[in-house]
Amino acid sequence: MILDSKEEVHQRKAGMIAGKALKFAGKMIKPGVKLLDVSEAAEQKVMDLGGSPGFPAQTSRNEIAAHYCPKFNDDAVYKEGDCVKLDVGVEVEGFIGDTALSVDLGGWKELVQASRDALNAAIKEVRPGVVTSQIGRKIEEAIQSHGFEPVRNLSGHGLGNYDVHTKPSIPNYDTKSKIELEENQAIAIEPFATTGGGKIHESGDAEVFMQTGMHRSRSVTTRRVLGKINSFNGLPFAKRWLVGIFGEGRVNLAFQEMLREGSLRGFPPLPEVGGGIVSQAEHSLIVKDRPVVTTKVDEE
Repeated sequence: MILDSKEEVHQRKAGMIAGKALKFAGKMIKPGVKLLDVSEAAEQKVMDLGGSPGFPAQTSRNEIAAHYCPKFNDDAVYKEGDCVKLDVGVEVEGFIGDTALSVDLGGWKELVQASRDALNAAIKEVRPGVVTSQIGRKIEEAIQSHGFEPVRNLSGHGLGNYDVHTKPSIPNYDTKSKIELEENQAIAIEPFATTGGGKIHESGDAEVFMQTGMHRSRSVTTRRVLGKINSFNGLPFAKRWLVGIFGEGRVNLAFQEMLREGSLRGFPPLPEVGGGIVSQAEHSLIVKDRPVVTTKVDEE
């Protein structure tokens, strides 16, 4: 999305809130702490700072690259030796801030550094007219310099209005793409580094969902659940947000109907195919000759 001056104000605010919420919740990540507590703390911080979740806070560990979202009353805790990812999204007037970090809980210091270095190298390339494959090449080179591989079937992306993932795709390797970045374009760059071969797939039960079309139902239960889903304006949401309001049984019935009719999409966890451990780093930017990293907080 190409931003005008008024839209840029909202984009900057969304990024600022996302960066602060990520830093706040990231400090909580320690062995024995519940994943659910960290996710809910990140989402609450977003709201305390004047935003709304652009998507549910997700905290994936080890071989899971992304899309692990704790369930309602989830008792899972971080453990010694985990490589933890935390991904936070914010919406302000429909504009999105998207940022992520990784935390080493034992043995993954260099892997975490690899994705950070890749992100920093990529940001240095951002300017109007640069081709996205050049950014991907810098990401790939930085990660491989640490002895790891980029995850090639995950990528950065454009940021739209009420749209977390839009064009252009920002690859994590050199795709030879000739697509150029444009002045005042909103994008997110998110390198993933892995000890594995560099490919992920979907596996397990989804806890993150997104409405994909209009749905009409004769069921009173489904209509009530759908009323809340409509309030998310097409952005991804957590199943636990609804379970806390309607109860798991009613939500399951509504989801079954909507999934059957094709008006709801789930996003399962994304493990590395060979079981490789994965780290992630991400910032949102506005493309300029000197790019604005909207999710970077002053202390970084």
